[in-house]
Amino acid sequence: MTEVRAEAAASQAPRHSRRMTGPAVVGRPRVTACVCQAAGCLSAGSDRVFEQVTEKLVGDGVTDVAVKRVGCLGLCAAGPLVEIPETGELFRGVEPEDVSVLVDRLKVAKGVATKPEREPFFERQVKIVLENCGHIDPESIDDYVARQGYSGLTKAVTQMSPQQVIDEVTRSGLRGRGGAGYPTGLKWATVAKQVAAPKYVVCNADEGDPGAFMDRSVLESDPHRVLEGMAIAAYAVGATKGYVYCRAEYPLAVQRLKAAIHRAEKSGYLGESIGGSPFAFHVELRLGAGAFVCGEETALMASIQGGRGTPVPRPPFPAAHGLWGHPTLINNVETYASLPVIVRKGGEWYSSIGIGKSKGTKVFALAGRIVNSGLIEVPMGIRLRDVIFDIGGGIPDAGTFKAVQTGGPSGGCLPEELLDMSLDYESLVAAGSIMGSGGMVVMDDTSCMVEVARYFMDFCREESCGKCVPCRVGTTQMYLLLTKITEGVASREDLEQLEKLGDMVRSTSLCGLGQSAPNPVFSTLRYFRSEYLAHIEDRVCPAGVCPISTKEPVA
Repeated sequence: MTEVRAEAAASQAPRHSRRMTGPAVVGRPRVTACVCQAAGCLSAGSDRVFEQVTEKLVGDGVTDVAVKRVGCLGLCAAGPLVEIPETGELFRGVEPEDVSVLVDRLKVAKGVATKPEREPFFERQVKIVLENCGHIDPESIDDYVARQGYSGLTKAVTQMSPQQVIDEVTRSGLRGRGGAGYPTGLKWATVAKQVAAPKYVVCNADEGDPGAFMDRSVLESDPHRVLEGMAIAAYAVGATKGYVYCRAEYPLAVQRLKAAIHRAEKSGYLGESIGGSPFAFHVELRLGAGAFVCGEETALMASIQGGRGTPVPRPPFPAAHGLWGHPTLINNVETYASLPVIVRKGGEWYSSIGIGKSKGTKVFALAGRIVNSGLIEVPMGIRLRDVIFDIGGGIPDAGTFKAVQTGGPSGGCLPEELLDMSLDYESLVAAGSIMGSGGMVVMDDTSCMVEVARYFMDFCREESCGKCVPCRVGTTQMYLLLTKITEGVASREDLEQLEKLGDMVRSTSLCGLGQSAPNPVFSTLRYFRSEYLAHIEDRVCPAGVCPISTKEPVA
């Protein structure tokens, strides 16, 4: 590493895009200060922490400590975060006045043979997708390669046939992590058997669920891993062109993706003759304008092609008739990020993790009324209780847990009596929710479940593309009925109408947005019907948050 300095061009760039280096290190560093440079910590000032720690070490003449910028360390709400990996120490909420104390610790810290016991937030996790997050510089391909990066791709193109790669993915039991949970190997096999050319591979990075930031964090922290997964998939199905569809609202992810694509091409991991083989694969980045409906695959493809992002009926499915009428494989960020380790270690190793038909791990964004907000990765089959109270730390201020919403606007709200359920695809569906892409919003007893349902219905009606009547009109009418309930002017007949409308919207909407929009309503009615009845019959909001709570009770 070289002495800290900012090039003239970088002085005009946003803080988070500056290429800063640590102090000069003679030989192997004794310890390293890993400063989180993901969006959450950057918004709290971690770029300034990085600069100040580096400048302080240089000024003090310390030559055996490295300062390294890394991706997401997980505890997003506690940033800025700095970790000393050699000792296992994690410094939270580092402010400018804390830098001297941190540097003093770095001066005397030494790597230890046995690290101190880690807190449950980290100890209960199993990191596969996130194994590099917090360990590598997101903009350094050398860092990625040093941790076996691109070795899965190299193995695939030099030692395996495309069918062997598909067989390995099938054996792993990996299911699509974008929400539907479709078997990945089966989808790949369908695309591979198509004879039309060219074929395309698409990464769906259009993450739009309220409270969800899994894909953004992976792209910001380990973009090469996603590109490697896409290249492995392209080799398996016979594709030569790939697109990453990422919303423009993620500027840091976009910046690091662009840099990763450029560096992978220069290093021979993308482009022509990958790994010295005949296989060629090129990737382009496409930016979305933030329409939630573009997470639906047919709307996403329309947007990539330059059209309006609206869904179309299926079949035909993208596997046979996708981009520009050609076979197209679409998976999300987490699915692609799971692939390099599956190829490296084998499908049987991956399938040994998880439960039943839900294999491997799942990344979740913990948000809402919970102590440890942040990014986590857990094995399928873990209990909800373990996620919320062990990893998440429970409810702040010794509050009372009320519900957890999984699956974003398409999911459902699960009550306290289901905390011991297994976190897997089948169990969540049976409980009236879905896995979704991985958003997990925790609520305490200050939340009104009718208002929660109204909030998500408002989101769905705003994000509806308007193409089909059930979604365009039905979600609006459901929102208006929920508003009447929260205002204390609804009747039993309105509640019956709400349920009938929900059935109609779910069964007749064109795409997944409308088909799943009623889920928060149905799940809250299933587990919290008493709150609806309190609003309607007693004209009272039990949580005291709805407009009805400001009115005089009806005699």
